[in-house]
Amino acid sequence: MPLGLIALAIGAFGIGLTEFVIMGLLPEVATDFGVSEATAGWLISGYALAVVVGALLLTALTIRLPRKPLLLGLVVLFIIGNVLTAVADTYAIAMVGRIIAALDHGAFFGVGSVVASGLVRPEKKAGAIAIMFTGLTAANVLGVPFGTFLGQQLGWRSTFWAISLIGVIAFIGIAALVPAQRGAQQQVSLRAELGAFRSGQVWLSLAVTVLAYGGMFGAFTYIAYTLTEVSGFASASVPWLLVLFGAGLVVGNWLGGKLADRSIDRTLLAFIAALVVVLVFFGFTAQWQIATIASLFLMGGFGFGTVPGLQSRIMQYAGQAPTLASGANIGAFNVGNALGAWAGGIGIAAGLGYTAPIWIGAGITVAALVVMGIAMATAKARSTASVSTAPELAHAN
Repeated sequence: MPLGLIALAIGAFGIGLTEFVIMGLLPEVATDFGVSEATAGWLISGYALAVVVGALLLTALTIRLPRKPLLLGLVVLFIIGNVLTAVADTYAIAMVGRIIAALDHGAFFGVGSVVASGLVRPEKKAGAIAIMFTGLTAANVLGVPFGTFLGQQLGWRSTFWAISLIGVIAFIGIAALVPAQRGAQQQVSLRAELGAFRSGQVWLSLAVTVLAYGGMFGAFTYIAYTLTEVSGFASASVPWLLVLFGAGLVVGNWLGGKLADRSIDRTLLAFIAALVVVLVFFGFTAQWQIATIASLFLMGGFGFGTVPGLQSRIMQYAGQAPTLASGANIGAFNVGNALGAWAGGIGIAAGLGYTAPIWIGAGITVAALVVMGIAMATAKARSTASVSTAPELAHAN
């Protein structure tokens, strides 16, 4: 395994921890700033929307820059945002810190996906992307539970100081282990990268990403409230329950990457369908603790198991100009994150209870399944048409 993949995974760990750890600390953050649960949830949605802006704007503005220095600059932005969040004395300043930290997210994963896929043989691209995203899953298995525990014991700000330190370690790792890709950037142009968006499959892939990820996060954003208010777990148990969710992410990410290297579309269809089943089951059984434990693991597994395939699919249909499309897909993940958090918050604010986000998430995931089916059908029809016209053209010549 190329050592550069380890460095990218370190960066992904820090960024993933920034995104996800606040979900386990929402009650503490809401209390500290004197805001409602739904308002505190906007620290998640605001982050996600800033990721979209960064994924598109920063990637477009830096498309011709050498990738290694670009990745290092993005990590510096990440550190600045987390330090500001840690010292924030008002909700507004905390939101600014979250936005600054989020701006690097999409560009880092977008550029990092291209770098990771370039470090291995073509048939191993999805697996290489999965290795990079292992940092994201590790953030959930180890970082989020222990970050939540640290925040509960020493105050939520201590968690963001710890994340800032991880950012420094990530900077050192990338500087030492990611190889410079000399000459690769010279052939890249913004016009060529924008041309990738003429593909209907690129847009369908983006839609699937938004809906599939939005469905999972519709259920997960307010999971701390579901676990304590519906399932009856003590708040001290929340970090350890998040370990189960994180373990599901690890297994799903690994399995999804392996299967996507064989068939991207079939893997995505199967995992999204399974996620629908899991969310419906969770909605019916959230009051039972054993069923909740199983649902957390499976939700993480099938939800995050789509990530390597979704990222590989959009790069596949982007052809020779994958960087901006890859960044846009990272933005799409976070549009889904924001969609899920917003929709789940509306369900709670409407008085539908803390299982409402789960049912809303299930509905969003059904939409993802439908769009994925359309994408597969249109891709197959186009492939069949291309095959059928090839002999006719040969005969005409």
